[in-house]
Amino acid sequence: MTGFIAAIALAILAYKGFTTISNSGSEIVDPHRNVGRAIIISITICVIIYFLVAIAVANNLSISEIISAKDYALAQASKPIFGNYGLWFTVGLAIIATISGVIASVFAVSRILAMLTEMKLVPHSYFGMPGDIQKHTLVYTVVIAIFFTIFFDLSRIASLGAIFYLIMDITIHWGVFRHLRKEIKANAIILLTAIILDVVILTVFLIVKAEQDFIVIYAALLAILFIVVGEKIFLKNFRNEIE
Repeated sequence: MTGFIAAIALAILAYKGFTTISNSGSEIVDPHRNVGRAIIISITICVIIYFLVAIAVANNLSISEIISAKDYALAQASKPIFGNYGLWFTVGLAIIATISGVIASVFAVSRILAMLTEMKLVPHSYFGMPGDIQKHTLVYTVVIAIFFTIFFDLSRIASLGAIFYLIMDITIHWGVFRHLRKEIKANAIILLTAIILDVVILTVFLIVKAEQDFIVIYAALLAILFIVVGEKIFLKNFRNEIE
């Protein structure tokens, strides 16, 4: 049960793409109505596709083979039916899907960073680069992603992503509950339920990682400490400049 709950933390990353929809809300026609619809439809489609993929893999590979294949289990599952051609075809599709997903995520994150920069909530430096703020944040996002790719393997990157995402999710839900609940007419029960579930999943995930790979926890703590301290220093200096 502990392993199953911890695995949910990684599974959440498979559905984080819906945030790209909300980040593009300003470009959507009738966003108050269509953003929610788009999120629900996209998650529903993903659930169906992931379920079918899971069935296909489980029917063609044993549990030990799935564990052994690890990051390329889907490609390995196609081999018994389609041979090496199926294997390479699946790998090619996976590469295209990964590239498109990374590009979408990079642009979504850079858009958020640009918005936070314009709101004077995060520091910014041009470093001699031309163009607007979003182009700069796009470069920063890619550089940070490259850094993590060089120093961490895929499983550790996924683990760090799950930790950061869950903490961010808890923080946002708590912020909405404390400050915006009445203004946007948010349902308190849904917000608190989401926070409790996130806390449970994150706690179990950290326990499992503490037993298997403590480096991930160290890296997450250092990154969070750097962000919190950096933000406090920046916001304090920014307020002093205003005063």
